Amino acid sequence: MNQHQSTEKMTELKGFLFLTVVLAPVVSIALVGGYGLAIWIYQILAGHPGGS
Repeated sequence: MNQHQSTEKMTELKGFLFLTVVLAPVVSIALVGGYGLAIWIYQILAGHPGGS
């Protein structure tokens, strides 16, 4: 294994860790938060379900 392959493996590992540790949680929190915000705004405009 030469130096180039070792450097490439390390770069790939860092990218994988960034995706799994940072990006995936941030995206899932943003999606759930956005969905909750959309429901909240809808209920402000249309009223709560089963409401009077």
